[in-house]
Amino acid sequence: MADIIYTLDGGVYLNITNKCPCNCAFCIRSKGDAVGSAKKLWFDEEPTLDEIKKAIDDYDFTKVDYAVFCGYGEPTNAFDKLIEAAKYLKSINPDIYLRLNTNGLSDLINGRPTAKEISEVIDCVSVSLNDPDSDKYDKITRNIYPGKAFYSMLDFTRDCVKYCKHVRMTVVDVIPEEDIEKSRKICEEIGAEFVLRSFERGR
Repeated sequence: MADIIYTLDGGVYLNITNKCPCNCAFCIRSKGDAVGSAKKLWFDEEPTLDEIKKAIDDYDFTKVDYAVFCGYGEPTNAFDKLIEAAKYLKSINPDIYLRLNTNGLSDLINGRPTAKEISEVIDCVSVSLNDPDSDKYDKITRNIYPGKAFYSMLDFTRDCVKYCKHVRMTVVDVIPEEDIEKSRKICEEIGAEFVLRSFERGR
């Protein structure tokens, strides 16, 4: 079994699936089998909810004030497990602050609006904007929904802004400065915080 819980730069992360509708050109999982304290983040078989709960039980979350759903896959590809695992964490530690790192394609993946349900158990939603243009977005993310993914991601983020306490959008510092500034403006228009991520640091 691959690591479900791992730490990176002092943060605690939950790796609950390897499935993802994107194959981003800059994805950190293309650099190796694991990051941070993890020895392996690639699952031979997708973890069950019971296995995720056991991993949570085995890690003392009563002393953790901040945790992030982010691993080697898109967490909303395991939507029910994500929601139930977040609820379970809150039952163990009601004060824990939970962040979801997502590509924002949950509505396409799950075939319905999902932002409200996510925001009921997640305190911060961090959406990977990646690029401010649909064609460039498709090229860099190599997603399975070409022509639709970019706009669905924006709509999902707008919905998150309606329901969630804290919403941010990120781009990685491998795109041109001009596109970084365009991305910043999109975030401002949507009402999300803009975050520029470092490719070298993997965050």
